Amino acid sequence: MFSGSIPALATPFRDGSFDEATFRRLVDWQIEQGSSALVPCGTTGEASTLSNAEHHRVIEVCVEQAAGRVPVIAGCGSNDTRNALLHMNFSKKAGAAAGLCVAPYYNRPSQAGLIAHFSFLAENSDLPIVLYNVPGRTVTDIEDETVIELVRRYPDRIVAIKDASGDLSRVADHRMGIGRDFCQLSGNDELWLPHSAAGGSGAISVTANVAPKLCAEFHDAIAANELAKARELNDRLFPLHYAMFSDASPAPVKYALSRVMDGFTDEVRLPLVPASEASRKAVDEALEFAGLV
Repeated sequence: MFSGSIPALATPFRDGSFDEATFRRLVDWQIEQGSSALVPCGTTGEASTLSNAEHHRVIEVCVEQAAGRVPVIAGCGSNDTRNALLHMNFSKKAGAAAGLCVAPYYNRPSQAGLIAHFSFLAENSDLPIVLYNVPGRTVTDIEDETVIELVRRYPDRIVAIKDASGDLSRVADHRMGIGRDFCQLSGNDELWLPHSAAGGSGAISVTANVAPKLCAEFHDAIAANELAKARELNDRLFPLHYAMFSDASPAPVKYALSRVMDGFTDEVRLPLVPASEASRKAVDEALEFAGLV
């Protein structure tokens, strides 16, 4: 259902508030540079520090500004199942193509609890669901058998997975258990190339915030089986992938955006703080290596 370079958009703040004008420019720039879809209110969008009103406004603005040029996969995750459903219902009404739903964090549900959570969402909203597995943040891992069971139960509702487990064997496991057409998106930029080689169709990317054109060209090279070109672009982007996590994300991403996009501040919300000097140095060097500054 989705493929290509899909940025997990950072949410710009100015003086503590959502900077709507800058966000609209970010959306336009991403589309112009070749991004194939957009994800507002994901981890990189600091969704966990947004009020529900802000969360919904960011999604609304993203859909409005994209204006049908690319699909919007709205971040709808929550560790409260009812609140996740609230986000999904709003996103459907706003015009999103799907909802990105992370495994509930902090609660640490069992696999049975995960099945119950995602089943509730699938049965009470008709917005397609992109599962989001990132155990490094949530602690809970959506195991392969759970993914397979959920897609078996709701083949028309659960349409894709963003996998940030770091386990590349899962791509083949999902292909064998679900089918080759199931949409698998990498959630780790540094694993985008091998994930695609194993059968993935793209990535929901942090780096694409800062290097949308390079990331789009990278995916196009993979899709065209131009391995030498893909490897060359991967090498060019690789230091940036790591620099984006040289401090608590998305602080490095926001610093990088402040360097490549006029008017984008590096402001983050507590408990995050701006990127450290060491992180900024890593970002500066990676931007220069990639030819972005």
